[in-house]
Amino acid sequence: MATKSDPFQEARERGSVTECEFQGESITMLLRHGDVREATRDWKTFSSDAPFRVPIPSEESVRKVRQLPIETDPPDHTEYRRLIESFFNRPRETWMRDNIRTLITGMLDDALARESVEIVGEFALPMQSRALAVLLGVPSSEAEEWISWGVNVFKTADGEGLNQEKGARLDDYIHRRLDMAENAPGDDFFSALTTAEFRGRRLTREEMTGFCNLAFAGGRDTVIHSISSIIAHIAERPEILPMLRDDTKLVMSATEEFMRHISPITHLGRVCPAGAHVDGSDVKPDSRVSLCWASANRDASVFDSPEELRLNRKPNPHVAFGSGPHTCIGALHARVLFRTLLEEFSSRLEAIRILEKEHHIEPIAHFDRQIGFDKLVVNFVSRQ
Repeated sequence: MATKSDPFQEARERGSVTECEFQGESITMLLRHGDVREATRDWKTFSSDAPFRVPIPSEESVRKVRQLPIETDPPDHTEYRRLIESFFNRPRETWMRDNIRTLITGMLDDALARESVEIVGEFALPMQSRALAVLLGVPSSEAEEWISWGVNVFKTADGEGLNQEKGARLDDYIHRRLDMAENAPGDDFFSALTTAEFRGRRLTREEMTGFCNLAFAGGRDTVIHSISSIIAHIAERPEILPMLRDDTKLVMSATEEFMRHISPITHLGRVCPAGAHVDGSDVKPDSRVSLCWASANRDASVFDSPEELRLNRKPNPHVAFGSGPHTCIGALHARVLFRTLLEEFSSRLEAIRILEKEHHIEPIAHFDRQIGFDKLVVNFVSRQ
């Protein structure tokens, strides 16, 4: 039986929330665009100051530290975020964008020289890891170790559970790199953390680890799912490449529309310290709600024909990168990566042919959501 592209549609049309159970916990899921956006701005009612509980399922079994800055609220969040923002603003700089383009053209050269390439493990994962190495200012050789971790930092091979061994491996790696930075500081992300100050004091090792943990876990499978999904869309709609070639300005709106349509992060949690009342549902104090980005991005009251992928969709107020003060700090990096990918594909490829595919199905309570691929084998056809 085929999985619906928008598994939340029926529930969203019945009401603005639905009740879901995760790990024995009943969680109210917000489904509509306006409610989700409003909740992101009301951080006192819907708080992110909840270590391990922002992700759903919660991650206390696979990490020991609060992820920073995401698992804090303003004003702490604002001040923590400022400490690392310069790294995540690097894609604004020409040298960074040039490095990303060089990375993508090199990987595309290699793929064009082969009869086929498995996108998830051989293209998207290496691209995500090597682009992150550029962003964090570490040698490209570091990315090879990250690639060996596989698609998910914390999840099991089938993506359906959390793996304590993987969490311990990431923790060991982070402490090793922070030790190296303290002994021989440089211009990289780890070194910046060892010298950073928060309100007049140096960061603790736990705080440093929290920043690193988010840097490696926060945008890994989301970027990989996005790359594989973009490639599949292009393969299934051959008119996309000539459209992008004929109108280079379309790349900007196309990137935003891909993000809306794919919604690589299905949802995140917020804790209601004093409880809340959401569309007839009472949320008990210290209970969680889910902000469902994927549902909000298909809300027909905001997006005309939301099931359609319209490369020129404007306006496009999607929430694929979150919203409000906790908007994804890596959004600019992801946008530059995807825009450059679309530019290079449209200028160098005639077509993409799918040879084999296995969709990745993400179980979300009583919903099953198709996002990305476990396997996607393609042939890149060069323009002559």
